[in-house]
Amino acid sequence: MQSVGMQGENSQGADTLGADLWQRGCERLATELPEQQFNTWIRPLPPAMVAEGASADGLVFSLRVPNRFKLDWIRNQYAGRIESILTELAGKPARLELALAAREPMARAVAAPANTVAANQPMAVGQVLHNGLRPVSAGPSPAPVAAPANGPLTHGQPVAQAPAPQNLPPSASRHRINSALTFDNLVPGRANQMARTAALHVAGAPGAMYNPLFIYGGVGLGKTHLIHAVGNALLKDKPDARVLYLHAEQFISDVVKNYQRKTFDELKAKYHSLDLLLIDDVQFFAGKERTQEEFFNAFEALLAKRAHIIMTSDTYPKGLADIDERLTSRFDAGLTVAIEPPELEMRVAILIKKAEAEQTPMPEDVAFFIAKNVRANVRELEGALRKVLAYSRFSHKEINIQLAREALKDLLSIQNRQVSVENIQKTVADFYKIKIADMYSKKRPASIARPRQIAMYLAKEMTQKSLPEIGELFGGRDHTTVLHAVRKIGGERQKNTELNQQLHVLEQTLKG
Repeated sequence: MQSVGMQGENSQGADTLGADLWQRGCERLATELPEQQFNTWIRPLPPAMVAEGASADGLVFSLRVPNRFKLDWIRNQYAGRIESILTELAGKPARLELALAAREPMARAVAAPANTVAANQPMAVGQVLHNGLRPVSAGPSPAPVAAPANGPLTHGQPVAQAPAPQNLPPSASRHRINSALTFDNLVPGRANQMARTAALHVAGAPGAMYNPLFIYGGVGLGKTHLIHAVGNALLKDKPDARVLYLHAEQFISDVVKNYQRKTFDELKAKYHSLDLLLIDDVQFFAGKERTQEEFFNAFEALLAKRAHIIMTSDTYPKGLADIDERLTSRFDAGLTVAIEPPELEMRVAILIKKAEAEQTPMPEDVAFFIAKNVRANVRELEGALRKVLAYSRFSHKEINIQLAREALKDLLSIQNRQVSVENIQKTVADFYKIKIADMYSKKRPASIARPRQIAMYLAKEMTQKSLPEIGELFGGRDHTTVLHAVRKIGGERQKNTELNQQLHVLEQTLKG
């Protein structure tokens, strides 16, 4: 490594100067980022190695990142800002090079989690020493200690690994993770943006933040795909991680079996020693008191050891019926995110990507035709695509809109028959306990006007009617009144969890 220089600094050894520049850069970044983000993505990084690049490059900071998800996230979210800060501090161009760190094959050291540092303790960033890299300590180096296998690692302080616990959960071949469900083949969009981002955070730094992660939404929207993607990401980075995916009904079955055999120690050994628990459809715990008690015990044990828990449900935590409040309050203690029905552009992207996976190109106009007519969820969208592809193969015809119309004629006729403005008005009136006549009346109290606006919104989203046509069916109202209702309810849906859940219920009811 060559010597580096900074404006206003005396010439020093490359190691000391490089460490000082990197430390000052990290300190600056800590003032700009939210504390959770900094503690998750920046604080655990090893110090960067610094070298003089070509004259145009200035300084080159080489940073080794422990896994692919962290590398991609840091490159996309923070690399530009880090380079700007380092350039400003150094008084010359600075470039950040990211690469994956080599795995340590032998016993590795462990350190206390970053968020256990006392609030007033100075931030420890990196320091370059003559014998390698290690984080700067605010005091004397602590004695090496054994820690859970999923804990973070120190550099250059190997210690003996803790003995493996007995009765480990299923090995990597039996973790029940579907290897086909990954982040790579999950189509991103506004509907799943927040849930996907949170899942990527968990995959990159399990146990650090968003714990537990609670994902909710209607059927067929991609909740299961998302949690399998987290499991696959963690197993790719740490093949020996103790990961388990299961449906809530499987957990119920395990509780019943162990209750009958009086072998609850086996149940605890199976679930309490996991690094990552992925559990689908926790609404099935409703009314099952012993199951809820055992899940509560497992939940507490896993959080205490900084293992991560991700759950899915068809409703948000406070909307779960017949589940103990101490559980729902814990479900809501981490991060709760919704997956929405995919918007039109996302549905088109899903169709094109799925068709490519089947090695059959999908014309964009056909994808738009299918996406406009299949709005419910990703599962129904995939079913419609399979029908179109099969029809094309069996009939030896080119895929076009006419072929798609023929292939989906049953689906389209059922949809057109079931989802009418009149049906929407009746369903919404029943849901909010008002009279159907109130949908056409001129009454304007909130108890009537609000459901009427919701019915207008659903009419625009779920039928092919124009705004003037919808207005006419709502007592001869002007199209601007309908447009106002559509925009108002659509905007509130993004912010109001309770309204969003009510709309989910209404949409599923209308789709049969």
